[in-house]
Amino acid sequence: MKKPIAFFAHHQGRGHANRIMAIAEHFSQDRQVSVLTAGPEYFESVSSSVEVVALPNMIGETVPTARLFDEPTPSVMHCVPLGLPSMRKTMRTIVEHLDDRDIGLFVVDVSSEIGMLGRICSTPTVQMRLHGDRNDVGHIGSYEAMVGILAPFDERMEQQDYPRHLRDKTFYTGGLCTTRDQVLSRAEARQKLGLPSDQKIVLVMTGGGGSGTPYAPLTIAARAVPDALWLVAGPVLREGHETDFPNLKELGWVDNVTDHIAAADIVVASAGDNTVHEIARAARKFVVMPEWRYFSEQHRKASELVRLGAAVSAPYWPGDYEGWRGLLQRAEELDTEALATLHEPAAAARAANWLEELCDQLWMGDAQRVASPLLKVV
Repeated sequence: MKKPIAFFAHHQGRGHANRIMAIAEHFSQDRQVSVLTAGPEYFESVSSSVEVVALPNMIGETVPTARLFDEPTPSVMHCVPLGLPSMRKTMRTIVEHLDDRDIGLFVVDVSSEIGMLGRICSTPTVQMRLHGDRNDVGHIGSYEAMVGILAPFDERMEQQDYPRHLRDKTFYTGGLCTTRDQVLSRAEARQKLGLPSDQKIVLVMTGGGGSGTPYAPLTIAARAVPDALWLVAGPVLREGHETDFPNLKELGWVDNVTDHIAAADIVVASAGDNTVHEIARAARKFVVMPEWRYFSEQHRKASELVRLGAAVSAPYWPGDYEGWRGLLQRAEELDTEALATLHEPAAAARAANWLEELCDQLWMGDAQRVASPLLKVV
């Protein structure tokens, strides 16, 4: 009988959940799958065959005493506040689930500490690879404890400072995009959305994990390139002093983001995993403006995109006309093929196949080897 596979899903934004659901769809029908998460609401559309286990949501919980708060975070960990009953319950729930279900492979998306917990529980564990400054002892130790590392992007996007011994155990799926809407031609998308057919359109968008696109710089952009139509999808961050312009339109959240990307000549966006691959999928010219994330995740990813010639960027949102004009001119010179080739339509299926093969190999493969090698405990 095939061993079950369990996922841990971080609940900051929908990206982790959407990625897990996309991968889980491709598992064999006789494979039991479960998800442990503090954001079970993100899994409302998951298959009924997937067990969703709710964990406590510890965001905003306070350490009970000043003395506990003063205890330093050890260098081998990142987020381990003391004195939180909810954290003990989280760890207990995970450990009991791994034991009760006899989990064959635990896939962590994403937490170094939870990855280490899986290994401590003697459960083969896989960590999701993200960009960022992750060569600290906490990340490296967790990566080394894994039976494999899953990177949901093209290997060409890997950072040059990622250690070779970890790269050798990393499986690169190719660019994984969880959005499946049909990508229309530019003309078809504009007709569908009722947008002008002959005007330059710049789409500005962000994902759901941050505070929104700063609006003030966009008012400068609208004045710098007044002949262009600037469309802003997703949340925006206003400071209260902005002036609106007729060629700058807020759309809020849109259900058909793929159509808006397809309709655009240039897309200005953050560097979230799915956002990047949505733009790659539509092969549009890309100005990447990374948002703050832990361990500089989006900034390091943006650097790799620029290195590959897949996008252009700026160290900050331009605050003057020439800054915006120069940035858009550099975007116009991009070859969209460099970005388009980073998207892999079969990435989720590739991830699922690799995880299942790894799990089966660990528990059922290599029959010619000793079935139960002796373990010497010292």
